[in-house]
Amino acid sequence: MEIIEDLKESSLETVSVLGKLGTFGFVSLQSDSNLGKSYVKKTSTLEQSKNLEKELRIMLRFHNNPFIVRASSDHLHFATNTKSMSLCYIYMEYASLGNLNKMISDAGGRLSEDSVRRATRMILQGLKALHSEGFVHCDLKPSNVLVFPSNTRGEPWDLKLAGFGLSKEPTMDSSLLFPGTLEEYMSPEAIERDRFVGKDKLIGPARDIWSLGRIVLRMFGGIPVEVRGSNTWRLYEDISPEATDFVRRCLAWRPSNRATVDELLDHPFAAEKLPLLLSFLRVPSFVRRNVNEKLNVRQEELIPKPQGLLW
Repeated sequence: MEIIEDLKESSLETVSVLGKLGTFGFVSLQSDSNLGKSYVKKTSTLEQSKNLEKELRIMLRFHNNPFIVRASSDHLHFATNTKSMSLCYIYMEYASLGNLNKMISDAGGRLSEDSVRRATRMILQGLKALHSEGFVHCDLKPSNVLVFPSNTRGEPWDLKLAGFGLSKEPTMDSSLLFPGTLEEYMSPEAIERDRFVGKDKLIGPARDIWSLGRIVLRMFGGIPVEVRGSNTWRLYEDISPEATDFVRRCLAWRPSNRATVDELLDHPFAAEKLPLLLSFLRVPSFVRRNVNEKLNVRQEELIPKPQGLLW
């Protein structure tokens, strides 16, 4: 496993504090002027060490995946601050373009549909890696989607998933409660667990799919609003039929009715466009449409349609 091995703590200087982490923790930008490299340092109290250990463990597990943020050190570090408080911290790669929240804000509060499509596909690729190994993110939200300069010619940015401190690992009990940190992106079964029964009560990949649907609404300029006490989102502009259908399949109330990552990667909204010369290899569109219509008749009845611009 390839880990960045030239990180020398003695050469690092704190450039700035990027944000808070709980009550006493914080995230800071560290720079090694000798190597010309920057890192992110996440620091917390020993009471939160299990969350940092889990986050590091998951980053190391997916270290070579281009859609998961990379650890910059392979172990948990410990230190004592000036107030004699014991702290622990980890290092990871620095996202120089910030997070998805910042990208949306810099764009005036709404991304173009092409940008939303590309961002959605990258998030799905990260989720595919997690879900295929039995992991569930459990805290998927724009601030946990980091933005990096793109490695693809002609593209301005790439996205990677981060923030795995609350994630469910394969060996963890699916019946346990895995709270998120931002209710507007949390699934119904995470907020009102007692309203669900059977498998729908368990924490599984469908939880991340709901969060993804809310993130897509946010990228389209949506904001959470309270309507008769319910957690609802409002869009202020129409979106395409493809995007509308995609979001609907993410936001089915029952977890078992939500689309899977693989289904969403094949959805017309998120599917990777084939070069023109290769497009003839695909099944003709009218055949795909007829098959999908037959497969989705029951699904259409189960997934509520948005009322106007309310979701």
